[in-house]
Amino acid sequence: MNRPKAIILFGIILLLTGCTDFFMICSLNPFYLDKNIQMHPEIEGKWNATPLRKRSESGKDNDASVWNRMDTTSVWNIKRHISKENVKTKHGIDSIVYKPLDLYDVSLVSSLPDTIIYKFKMVLFEINKALYADFMPVESSGLEKSRFATESYFKVHTLARIDLSGEQFKISWLGAGYMKDMIEKKRVRVSYRWVSGAGRLLLTGSSEQLTGMIDRYAGEPRFVDWEKQQAMLKLNRIK
Repeated sequence: MNRPKAIILFGIILLLTGCTDFFMICSLNPFYLDKNIQMHPEIEGKWNATPLRKRSESGKDNDASVWNRMDTTSVWNIKRHISKENVKTKHGIDSIVYKPLDLYDVSLVSSLPDTIIYKFKMVLFEINKALYADFMPVESSGLEKSRFATESYFKVHTLARIDLSGEQFKISWLGAGYMKDMIEKKRVRVSYRWVSGAGRLLLTGSSEQLTGMIDRYAGEPRFVDWEKQQAMLKLNRIK
């Protein structure tokens, strides 16, 4: 799909979902380059999710939460993506080849009933010794139940900072309002489009440009304070 059509479709879908407030910045292109991809086997497994509160200027927690019920009551199942390809051997015999790829499959699974409500792929990458994740949806059946599903309904990328620590890890998504403020104040320079019909900012820069933005600004709290983003979760391993 070419870029103008993608932007138009993006706006139409957002209008159809009925969303007016968005908490995650999204991009048409991945936030990473292949050379920066990292694999962390310890992130695989099943996890419970707990909302984290945005830290206010006074240092106190903000009670507001952006998450819907299924985001935090679902089990987050993370596993490495294994591709499956049908090939023929040199003798002409059909065979299946399985190959692990450098990305993860993540599913939000509801226990009542035991169904997957949201699936996405997650690519971990490192810039300046900090770990980030690029999320892109694969499929969703829980728009009205999941904030994350609503935010990422269209095939766009969202960016999060990852803090791995033993049996738990934190995820902090770069906020749409936060990014809009930085662009308007000319703190960062990156290509974007304002989707007026949906009232949402969409990044349109290349992966090279986005990586450069992360390299220059994402590690500086005066530009991006990852403890002040509105969409944050703590995941605890299910043993």
